[in-house]
Amino acid sequence: MKILILNSGSSSIKYQLIQMPAKKVLCKGMIDAIGNKNAVTSYKSDAVDIKEKQEIPNHKVGLLKIADLLLDKDKGVIKDSNEIAVVGHRVVHGGNSFSKTTLIEKAVKDKIKQLCALAPLHNPHNLEGIILAETIFTAAKQIAVFDTAFHQTIPVKAKKYAIPNEFYTEHGIQVYGFHGTSHKYVSEVANDYLENKKAKVITVHLGNGCSMTAVSEGKSIDHSLGFTPSNGLIMGTRCGDIDQTIIFHLVKTLGYSLEEVNTLLVKKSGMYGLTGYSDLREIEAEAENGNKACMLALEMNAYRIKKYIGAYTAAMNGLDALVFTAGIGENSATLRAMVCRDMDYMGLHLDAARNDAKKASIREINTPTAKVKILVIPTDEELEIAKQAHELLGQLV
Repeated sequence: MKILILNSGSSSIKYQLIQMPAKKVLCKGMIDAIGNKNAVTSYKSDAVDIKEKQEIPNHKVGLLKIADLLLDKDKGVIKDSNEIAVVGHRVVHGGNSFSKTTLIEKAVKDKIKQLCALAPLHNPHNLEGIILAETIFTAAKQIAVFDTAFHQTIPVKAKKYAIPNEFYTEHGIQVYGFHGTSHKYVSEVANDYLENKKAKVITVHLGNGCSMTAVSEGKSIDHSLGFTPSNGLIMGTRCGDIDQTIIFHLVKTLGYSLEEVNTLLVKKSGMYGLTGYSDLREIEAEAENGNKACMLALEMNAYRIKKYIGAYTAAMNGLDALVFTAGIGENSATLRAMVCRDMDYMGLHLDAARNDAKKASIREINTPTAKVKILVIPTDEELEIAKQAHELLGQLV
């Protein structure tokens, strides 16, 4: 069967059409920098490889563009939308309502909508993708895979906040964790590579959104994002960890409204707030040209990651492998080098030549004698979603 995977991020849509159970990718691509006049649309199949720049003002336009490419008379890989048996959707926030892959019905969509307030950069786009896919691929079953599901194994001591108990028991305020599909996929690949199902692994997912997970024996035991995908690491436009009383200072002393504070911390902070750029490629280029704000932002970014490496190594009482993944993690040799610098005590020794080398598959970038493996593993959230959707469909038949 043909399964279309839609992975809507805060500023991108990744997609793949996968023949299952053979795991054959019929086409794949990405629409990047949505909202930008120079958004990049890529589409690749056995017959064509297209990359073009054009304005993609919002996710809806991007999704319609993907449908047009799939059905294009010359470039497309399907002749009729009914060829799609399943559309698998990445959904960022599932709260406590969804701990596994789920067939999408009205009640599921209603719950995803309710959770939009907890993932405002993601859930609305995820829901929009579901609604639009239902109108285009009318014969397909719509299935949701939730980012939060992998982190259901985080123990209470790590996911509960030190606030009155009723906020946890009655209101579900806790660490939920995100990017779970990516962390699950790369940690399993790492365990296979290490030939150790009980390995202690830290996975570092770096994109416009960033997160880290401590994975022990294949299970998530701690994670840098929390109740919403806003805290933890410094991200493209999100500030990450911050003293919560700054919010009260902004409101009571500086006169900001709560809505303005939310916009400031989620859409105008992070690397964008520090440099004026949200794309790390531009920030690295500016840093190389001597831009001090960009140089400092990179140092701050790497320092925050280092702190979490130390914390998670302590939480697991050891470390077998550090894994970099996602757009920045896979492609930024500069940031990887900055993170791993002066980490000898942790057993991390980066090989500069290996780090700079380009390779599409899993690779080691540590020195040959290093105690801890440093791995770059390309994430494949789309394949993971396809696997989970196919498994669920088999259970429903």
